[in-house]
Amino acid sequence: MLLSLRNPFGFLLLGVILVSACATTQVSAIWKDPSYQARPARIMVIGVAKNPLNRRLFEDEFVRQLKARGTEAIASYTVLPDKQQDDQAAIAAKVKELEADTVLVTRLVSKKTVKVYVPGTVYYPPPYYYTWPDYYGYSYRYIYSPAYITENEYAVIETNLYETGNNKLVWAASSETLISDSNKSLIKSYIGIMVSTMAEQGLLGR
Repeated sequence: MLLSLRNPFGFLLLGVILVSACATTQVSAIWKDPSYQARPARIMVIGVAKNPLNRRLFEDEFVRQLKARGTEAIASYTVLPDKQQDDQAAIAAKVKELEADTVLVTRLVSKKTVKVYVPGTVYYPPPYYYTWPDYYGYSYRYIYSPAYITENEYAVIETNLYETGNNKLVWAASSETLISDSNKSLIKSYIGIMVSTMAEQGLLGR
């Protein structure tokens, strides 16, 4: 029986994180069930987004990278229409029909803004450094760039892997991705880090 997509680990809301974005993903926490020693053979990748295109981009990229590691994967949108995204029974039926042994789910936890202080800089133009009198004189005639504060926005995301036989959580990761540029760049960067982390945990081939 498939996990409930309404539980705290569950219902996927990827729309916000896929609106704009690129950049760097940092893994902030990783957990793996020590009793789970298997390697998934077939993973159902589920991404629920308000924008159907974002759902497809996400699932296709995850499937591509998982297959590159030697693990069979299925994009849920290829077997479940968008209107069935929140239909647990339909999802469970497809998982059973396709004999997926695990389900990978990801959800946006929150977005946060981090303020970064950038200190001012001082530049002394030539030829102040040729002699000490030049240096002394130009010391009072520097060009100054004032300090300022900039803001960086991050998507805080959870990625969980469940064993379908007992609905048990076997692996989880929390990450933060800096938002800045394009949907495709964010997706590729984020998924690349997640897949690499799964491989390091022995869940995928290297």
